Parts: sequence; C-alpha cells; structure tokens
Amino acid sequence: MSALAAASVVQSVDWTAVAPPTLTAVAALVVLVADLFLPEQRKALMGWISVAALAAGLLLLLPLLDGDRATFCLTADPGVCSYVADRFTVVVQLIVLGGALLAALLSMTALKDEARRLPAGEYWFLLLSSAAGAALLPASRDLATLIVALEVASLPAFALVGLRHGDRRSSEAALKFFLSSVTATAVSLLGVSFVYAVTGSMHLTVVAEEIQHVDGQFAALARAGVVLTLVGFAFKTAAVPFHFWVPDTYTGAPLPVAAYLSVTGKAVGFTGLILVTVLAFPSYAPVWGPVLALLAALTMTAGNVGAMRQRPDRERSAVRLLAWSSVGQAGYLLVPVAAAAYTDEPARAIGSTLAYALMYAAVNLGAFTVVALVGRARPAGRVDDHRGLYAARPVTALLMAFFLLCLAGLPPGIVGLFAKVTVFGAAVEAGMGWLAVVMAVNVVIALVYYLRWTALLFRPTGEGATPRTEAVPAADAGASAPVPAAASVGGGGAASGGAAPGADAGSGTAGTAAPAGTTSADAAAPAGTSPAGTVAEPVAFPGSAPLTVALVITGLLALALSAAPQLILRFTGVALF
Repeated sequence: MSALAAASVVQSVDWTAVAPPTLTAVAALVVLVADLFLPEQRKALMGWISVAALAAGLLLLLPLLDGDRATFCLTADPGVCSYVADRFTVVVQLIVLGGALLAALLSMTALKDEARRLPAGEYWFLLLSSAAGAALLPASRDLATLIVALEVASLPAFALVGLRHGDRRSSEAALKFFLSSVTATAVSLLGVSFVYAVTGSMHLTVVAEEIQHVDGQFAALARAGVVLTLVGFAFKTAAVPFHFWVPDTYTGAPLPVAAYLSVTGKAVGFTGLILVTVLAFPSYAPVWGPVLALLAALTMTAGNVGAMRQRPDRERSAVRLLAWSSVGQAGYLLVPVAAAAYTDEPARAIGSTLAYALMYAAVNLGAFTVVALVGRARPAGRVDDHRGLYAARPVTALLMAFFLLCLAGLPPGIVGLFAKVTVFGAAVEAGMGWLAVVMAVNVVIALVYYLRWTALLFRPTGEGATPRTEAVPAADAGASAPVPAAASVGGGGAASGGAAPGADAGSGTAGTAAPAGTTSADAAAPAGTSPAGTVAEPVAFPGSAPLTVALVITGLLALALSAAPQLILRFTGVALF
C-alpha cells in the first residue's frame, strides 16, 4: 500500500459517539437469537428487552450533550468525517429513539391482543433494526452512509407494515409502501452517482465545496444529480405528489407501526433532506429553495383538505385522519427547510423544523396511544368510537383533547401554538410572505377536523348516534352480509383478547359476542345506546400497563413542553457547520 493510500485510511472508532445506534442494533440481534430459544409463553420477555434497549439508547445520548464528536474521519483531513454526533444528531436521535420506545410500549399490548397474527420475534427484530438505521442517519455525513442508513431504516418498516398474517389490507399497504420507497431509493442513488461523478467525493462537506467548481461540460450532470437526489428524499418525506402511499399504509399497518412511521419515518425523511440541502448543496439554494417552498404549500393543503374530508363513521377513520394530518404536518415541517435557502442563518431555520418535529412527535404519539386504547373496546377504529370517552375515562379524554389542541395550535396546547409561530416566523424572516399566508389558511382548515374530534370526546354516547349497516368483505371477515356497525365495533374481538381487531378478525357479524357487561341486544344497537334508543351506560375501555405508561409519558411531556416552550428552541438551536 502506498503512502498516499495509507493516508486515506479511516481513524479508530469513537464508541461513545456511535453508542446509541450500536446498542439498538445489538439489541435487535439479541432479540432475534432469543426468539429461537424462548418458549411461546415467554415471548413477552422480548418486548421488555426491546423497551429496555431503547431506553438505554436514550440515556446514551446524555454524554453527547457536552460537545461535538466525530469518528470515521480521514487521516489526511481529520475535518472530513463520515459520522458526526453534534447537537443536530442528538436532537434527531432523541426523536427517533423516543418515538421507537413509545411505539414499543404500544406494540406490547398489540402483540398480546393479536398473538396469533403478529409473530413476536420477527416484530421486535424488525422494529429495533429500523430504529437503529433511523438513529444512524442524522449522524451520517457522507452520501454512502446516508443512503445505507436510510435503507436500514426503511426495509424493516416494509416488513412491519405487512407482517400481520392473513390480512389482505396489510399486505396491500406494505406493497404500496415498498414500491414508493424503492422508487425513491432508485432515484436518490442515480442522483448520488451523478454527484459523485462530478465531485469525486461522497463526504457532504467536500461535495459542497467541489460542486461549485464543476467544469462547464459537467454542469448539466451536476444539476441533474442535485435534482434527482432531492426528488428521492421528497418521496421519503411524503411531500405532494409523493404522498399517495401514506393513508393506505397507515390504515393497513398494525397501529403501533403506523404510530412509529408517523414520527420516526417522518424524522428519517426530513433529516436526509436537511443534510443534502443545507450541507451538500448550499450553492444550489436558488434551485431547491423555491421547489421546497412550493412543495410545502401543496403538501400542507392536500394533507389538511384530505383530513377534513374523512367521514367519522368510516371504518379505520381515526388512523386515516391522523395519516392525512401527518401529511399536512409534513408541509409545515418543510417551511423552515425552504426558508434556509433564503437566510444567512440556515441553522436557525433548521432549528425551527427540529422544534416543530419534537412537538409533533410527543403529541402525535399521544393521540395514537388513545386511539389504541379505544380500539381495544371498539376495534373498527372509527373517529365516532371516541364519542363519550370523557364519561368512561375522563383523564384519557382530557389528554386526547389536549393532544388534538396541540396539533391544532390552540391554547391550552401552548407548545403547538409556539411551534407553529416559530415556523411562521421562519417563513416571514426569509421573505416568503406568501407561504406564511398559505400556512395561516391551512391552520384554519385544520381547526375544523381537530375541533370536531375534540368535541366528540365530550358528547353523550347516544347523542347523534344513528343505526347504520355496512358490508364486511368476505376475504377479510369471512362473511359478506350487511351487519350492524355497532356489532362490528363492539364484537368478539374486544371480549376475547386474542382476536384480531375490526372487520379483519371476522368479528363483524350479527352473531358475535357482545363486549363484557352488555347483552346481545345492546350489541346490535348503535354504539352507546340501548335497544330503545335511550342513552346507555358508558362503554368500558380496557387499558393495559404499557398503554398507560405510554399515555403518561406523552401527556407529561406535552404538558412540560407547554409550560416551558422556550426550552425547545434552546435545545434545537443547532449549528450544522
């Protein structure tokens, strides 16, 4: 080996810097091996191992708060590294690992309720593997590591979406997710190959410098590489028009997986987009700035209009509404990234995106937790199923109302209001007044469906309830005859914990068992009413310890952030350079 080649060998590993994703990956392997030896009645132990590993990964972020760390650097140029653990990395890893931890708590209950449809060993291995890739991505500072981390986060997620045995809807959701993500990856790889061809480097900082001095004959190739790379990451962020997979994927996936994708999946896409725009292609800001601004306007509008059009009595409408809401929230998250192209302080604009992402992660996971809790008694997953929740579980209903008000940006959800004002300010400071106006209009649109859901929590269970019938697909439920909606909502899936939820379980027939404490006549009546149409006793919503822990964590976090919202910007006021 020549002296020049030896000088390019990477340095030794800083294990403190790489500890969070490394521990998560090791835990995934431990769970995979443990699944081979644990008897069926001890499979729940793998869930506790996964929760403990993710919690330990969060604790390993504390040593990284003292200062920036870098590893896998070139000996010839120690300033060029493939892995950097700075404040930006720590914030995103907090969102990723925290979201995975809360999704794991939701998963423990889901796996218990669907023990015969969700294999525990494969589930925990895939969840931890995806979390490890997502935690690696924000620290990636070269294009090769960035793409590898992106795929390590995405590939297990495909399998998680379609892991439920015998569920046609789940398989269809996984296929749509897979095809869209594979397309995004192919486009990104083509763009990265063009960028490498014209710059001769994969490291983001070197690319940013070399791409400014590309010879005239390669200028078109450089522009094509930049555009294709950005298009690939736009797929990952679910920006319009690349959002079509989100509603079907979320509704077809197991609910904890949908919650995981709504936070961790979104963080992965936006992290990659931030790294390639702000670090690798700052000289192309006049190109990607206007494009991202337009995508932000289209995405928030399409997401909020889609959410507002959801029928509350439609099966799985709760998750579908949250899915469309997440598309709208992606539009808000794109605003500061676009603003970074027009400001002399891009780090401040990116800090606004991270602050909004932290708020969104806490309150959105809280909303999914409440949906999971309600779904144990009413497996059809309708928004209407939350009617009268306050009468049965007052604290849960108040927390759900708080989460929805935070997402809407209304008091007392101060953290949501503060986050939206921060994003709004980033647009104004960048001189994009038109985008600030579009955002303001979309915030008003979002109030319609958030407040409608909030009001439903406090209505009597019999108020506005009307009998309705719906056909259950034979492929999913084993019967095609019309059945009373209330029977499918409160059918045998809630009475016997091992049954699958909703119409997929085959519980949507007139002869299914009613929930504990109700008669068969009550099961055939509209939810929350007696056969005569009078208001019945509140429906019991069975809880579980993991769901309660997840609800307490998200509730306390949202309340704490609302009490001191300035702490978010202090924590996320990052410098990427």
